[in-house]
Amino acid sequence: MKRVFDVVIPQGWRLDLPNTGAAEQYALIESLARKAEELGFQAAWLYDHFHTYPKIERASVFEAWTTLTALAKATSSLRLGVLVTCNSYRNPALLAKMAATLDVISGGRLEFGIGAGWYEAEYKAFGYDFPGNAARIRMLDEAVQIIKRMWVEDSVTFFGRYYRVEGALNYPKPLQKPRPRVLIGGAGESLTLKVVARHADRWNTGGDPETYQRKMEKLHNYLEEAGRKTSDVECTYHGIVVVEESDEKALARLDKLGAEWGLQEPRELAKRNPVGSPEKVADYISRLYDIGVTRFMLYPLDAASGGKLEYLRDHVLNLV
Repeated sequence: MKRVFDVVIPQGWRLDLPNTGAAEQYALIESLARKAEELGFQAAWLYDHFHTYPKIERASVFEAWTTLTALAKATSSLRLGVLVTCNSYRNPALLAKMAATLDVISGGRLEFGIGAGWYEAEYKAFGYDFPGNAARIRMLDEAVQIIKRMWVEDSVTFFGRYYRVEGALNYPKPLQKPRPRVLIGGAGESLTLKVVARHADRWNTGGDPETYQRKMEKLHNYLEEAGRKTSDVECTYHGIVVVEESDEKALARLDKLGAEWGLQEPRELAKRNPVGSPEKVADYISRLYDIGVTRFMLYPLDAASGGKLEYLRDHVLNLV
């Protein structure tokens, strides 16, 4: 199967926007989305977070779904998604409505991603309860059922442990038929992958190729138990990319970023993300492709700097 390359656009979450005014920062986000479209990336993704990470600072973080709606009108062919929507932050019936609306506004270019959520400090800061892992994943299971039904059914009634809708209407329906594909992000082998096996069209996680392969094999076992084929769920990968002329320069850049973020061991990121020379990054991606990954959501840390998207395409992706 053909490799597909997407890009994660800076929006401030990883302290990846220049220290300028908010209007100038949004203009940069929009220009990067247009550049991604021009360079032939399939889709642009945003993170679903509200304040910065890993260091919490008083700096801009543009809300994902609002920003994607603006980008839908600033682009014409680029597909648009959230990697991944935190289920806890929005009622699933509302999220189904938001997603359908964006699909219509964008002309059927929505990429729908969702996960259970994990950033406890953000939950607390914004007033959300933070249930345990098992509860959040059970909530995700119910939410995906509601969302998928609201995209295709005339009205939806669902009485679950966590969510309740009664005669919910969702018009307009998405333009994509029969519905947008559902990507579930997460790596938990005991619970999350079971939800993926039951409900997802796509699965997304990161990590080194060996870890990814182990989790993928676990997912395939769960798919068999659920009566589905392995081909029913597309395997996708999200990774932080730091690519420079040499491995040494890439690691030095990672060290600098780690200092800015307050990380004690920034080079740990290099063990589970494509970091290094163009040849090393291309080899990392090829190893993932060889085990069955077909779509890559790549986050170049320096994307806000001029020429970085071009460098990634010309010096890495053309080698894969």
